[in-house]
Amino acid sequence: MPPFTPGELAVMHLLWEHGEMKPAEIQRRFPWEIKNPALRSHLTILLGKGHVTRRRVGKAFFYEAATPRQNAFRSTLRELVDNYCGGSMRSLLLNLIQAEKLSGPELLEIERLAKSGAPAPRAPKRRKS
Repeated sequence: MPPFTPGELAVMHLLWEHGEMKPAEIQRRFPWEIKNPALRSHLTILLGKGHVTRRRVGKAFFYEAATPRQNAFRSTLRELVDNYCGGSMRSLLLNLIQAEKLSGPELLEIERLAKSGAPAPRAPKRRKS
């Protein structure tokens, strides 16, 4: 899966969070000011890459994420591991643990999750600044 540009990723985040939307709704919720032609360009590119679908209702188009958030995350993570960690997930994990300076209880929680095979908890939603 090709990586998302920052603008494409912003569109995807909105579609993942809010579901199907018209371009005007996306533009209204966009995290920074974006002109209509730029937004339409992102949507066209995402449509071409197969990350979004659209359906026509009257004269309006509604766009929806076709690529699940988890699939995009895993693809981006794999690219990160391949490009910066020599393909080693272990290297990524060790770097994260060192960079975050995790506490003893946090490390124990990671160990518990690793042993249980339980899915990782979902990241909290980002707050608007």
